[in-house]
Amino acid sequence: MRMAYPRFFFTKKEKSQIVAAIQEAEKNTSGEIRVHLQYRVREPVYGHAQKVFQRIGMTKTAQRNGVLIFLATGNKKFAVLGDVGINEKVPEGFWNDVVQIMREYFKQNKFAEGISEAVLRIGEKLKAYFPYEVHDKNELSDQISY
Repeated sequence: MRMAYPRFFFTKKEKSQIVAAIQEAEKNTSGEIRVHLQYRVREPVYGHAQKVFQRIGMTKTAQRNGVLIFLATGNKKFAVLGDVGINEKVPEGFWNDVVQIMREYFKQNKFAEGISEAVLRIGEKLKAYFPYEVHDKNELSDQISY
């Protein structure tokens, strides 16, 4: 049985798997990907994720190309959102396939796998709009935040 409290939701191995996926995905893009866990949300998840996006500094990238995967572990709600630099360039529904990947894995209680696959897909998708640059630096932490 998986513990719903965010800090204990993933095993040490699963946390490492997610961080490794973020690092792998960011090899292809100057985009920055973060995963944030919270226990529960009482308001619509997307609106809440937007507040978290601001609070954890996702808007501080030079190209405004950060992506947040937000997961409320207690009530199993999630959102994927990108910063304005991404939203100005990508078509509507850009994250639909990422959300679908997560939904499929989450139905099987494979949360770490779902997030890892979603992260890798985000890296692939962002490569077309924000390719990795030689002098690119990691602007945001790759660690899971709570």
